[in-house]
Amino acid sequence: MGLVKPVRHLLRGGIFLAMRLCYRLHVRGRCHIPKQGPALVVCNHVSFMDALVLGGGSPRPLRFVMDQPIFDSPWLRWWFQLVGAIPIESERRSPGALRRALEEVSQALRQGEVVMVFPEGRLTPDGEIHPFRRGLEAIVMRDCVPVVPAALAGLWGSWTSHYDGKALKKWPRRFRAPVSLRFGDPVDPSDTGELALRRYLEQQVRQLKVEADQDILPRQ
Repeated sequence: MGLVKPVRHLLRGGIFLAMRLCYRLHVRGRCHIPKQGPALVVCNHVSFMDALVLGGGSPRPLRFVMDQPIFDSPWLRWWFQLVGAIPIESERRSPGALRRALEEVSQALRQGEVVMVFPEGRLTPDGEIHPFRRGLEAIVMRDCVPVVPAALAGLWGSWTSHYDGKALKKWPRRFRAPVSLRFGDPVDPSDTGELALRRYLEQQVRQLKVEADQDILPRQ
C-alpha cells in the first residue's frame, strides 16, 4: 500500500490534464472536498466520462463505485484496479456481492479515503437527474462521514452519453466542449434521517446542476 497513494495522486494529475485537453473544463467548489480524512461524493450520472472528470477535478484521488460488468472489461480492468475502483453487482446476479462492495467502501472510508458514487444507479437516458436510489443509507449507516454533493453539466450530447442512441455506439461530434463540475457544501448525515438525507442530497445536486448549467452558457 505504500506506493498506492503516491501513484494515485500522480494519476489524478494526469487525468486532470487529459480532461483539460478534451474539454473546456470549469471546476468550482474544490475547497468543499475535505483536505484530509474520509468523505463520500455523490453526483449526477451523465456519461461514461463522468468518473474521469470528477477524478481529475477533485483535489484528492477518488475511489469510485462502478458496475461489475464494466469493471470486468478485459481492456480496462487493469486501469480500474490501479485507480482503486470498487465494483458492485446486484444481489440477484451475485448473492453477497452488495455486502462485499459495502465492506470495501467502508474499508476505504476508514482508511481516510474519498469515495464517489452515482446515486441514480445508471446513466441518465434523457439528460435529466433521476431519483436517487437506495444505497447511500447503507454506506452512511456504517460510516457517518461528510457527504459532498456534486454536479456535472455539458456532457449530455457527447458520444459517451445516451443522447441520440446508446453511449459509445456513435461517432464523436465535438471536441473541447464546455463542461462544468461543481462541488457543494459537505453534508453531515447525522443532521438528517436516512430517507431525508437521500432526498436532501438529490435536491442539492439538482441545485448544483442548475449552477453548473449557467457556467457553460455562452457569455453575452
